[in-house]
Amino acid sequence: MLPTQDDDVPTGLDRRDWIAGLERGVGIIEAFDDAHPRMTASEAGQRTGLTRTAARRYLLTLQHMGYVASDGKLFWLTPRVLRLGQSYLDSARLPRIAQPFLQRVAVGTHETAYLSVLDGDDVVYIARNGPQRQMSTGYVLGARVPAQTTAAGLLMLALLPEAASQAWWTGRKLQVFTSFTLADPEALRREMARVRAQDWALSEQQLDLNSRGIAVPLRDHHGEVHGALNVTMPMGQEGSEAAVARVLPVLREAAQAMRNLI
Repeated sequence: MLPTQDDDVPTGLDRRDWIAGLERGVGIIEAFDDAHPRMTASEAGQRTGLTRTAARRYLLTLQHMGYVASDGKLFWLTPRVLRLGQSYLDSARLPRIAQPFLQRVAVGTHETAYLSVLDGDDVVYIARNGPQRQMSTGYVLGARVPAQTTAAGLLMLALLPEAASQAWWTGRKLQVFTSFTLADPEALRREMARVRAQDWALSEQQLDLNSRGIAVPLRDHHGEVHGALNVTMPMGQEGSEAAVARVLPVLREAAQAMRNLI
């Protein structure tokens, strides 16, 4: 993420209220990922558009705050960063509202139920209820998964407003995770159109082999989409139609019951 210069105040924000340094500090934290778990100040600067000197100052400040550790050359995040995500899970209203309804879905389907939201290119799981299942990808609270590879993400992408949808597709390169992953743009567009028309999504073996997801939108009483309720399960011997017939009505009932509470 390139930092915004002091003169480039974001649209809709008064210059007096803009703190560019905060954006840059968060940008440094977000620069660490699975491909860049440890970086020098120069590498962090290259990934954030900062000079080495500026990146080093931010890193040393974050180190003082306990969010970053260092051996004198390389820097890496510490577990304290998880406090930021935990603060959301502890304070956000939506996960608390959803919990009894997720329990209802879990009991009614004997599967693990999730509340998911769309964050950029990813789906983020912010609440769950149900049995722990051994899946090759960890669907845990706070987990981020490429949106188009999950039922919940596919659904929320399909329901995006036109401008947001066009922005998501701009320069999009679809990554392949399994031999079943929809990596052809035209095929994915057709699937999104189908999902939009039926207002629910089924995803099978897109991210993990032998994994199936079913999702419905979570709307408020104005019809605005706030997330998705979904079930993720191993496919086993159950066919797609049987799984949808068993799970979809329970998800829809829970989502409808939540509409006036959001």
